[in-house]
Amino acid sequence: MTLFLGLGIAGIVLLVLSLVFSGVLEGIFDGLLDGMFDGLLSLPVIAGFVSMLGFGGAITLGTTPLGTVGATGVGLAAGLVTGWAVWRFSRLLINDPATTARRAGDLVGTSGSVVTAIPAEGYGEIVLRRGGELLKLAARSSAPVERGTEVWVESELSSTSVLVRPVQG
Repeated sequence: MTLFLGLGIAGIVLLVLSLVFSGVLEGIFDGLLDGMFDGLLSLPVIAGFVSMLGFGGAITLGTTPLGTVGATGVGLAAGLVTGWAVWRFSRLLINDPATTARRAGDLVGTSGSVVTAIPAEGYGEIVLRRGGELLKLAARSSAPVERGTEVWVESELSSTSVLVRPVQG
């Protein structure tokens, strides 16, 4: 049982090291086998495998009459499942399409719709679509603009407010 617990603790230590030294093992094996394992030799995957091999084996050895060979088999199965799950989850995170951060001036020239009427002096609200997302912003205009009117963004006053003008149709 001591060996299994040692493996479980070693896996946790390896996981902590993978968080501190992110990408070290990947750098060591960079280009090895031409990407054949594609992330399977990452520290988090190996740490998950080793931890579950150890803890799964220790639990099995302590709670069942299977013995060392049976505990090793259960630990290997648990380690493989955990390693695969960590690898799959990391692939999902890496391949997740991230939205790009908005920069000053990105909204100039986009069209939107007034959702709260814009008075001559003060702010109203517009909604516009950027990258598939609805974006609601405070809006000013040189002339009053009614709710439902389509507007163009002339400039960005701040990260949450814009200067607009009605679309001439």
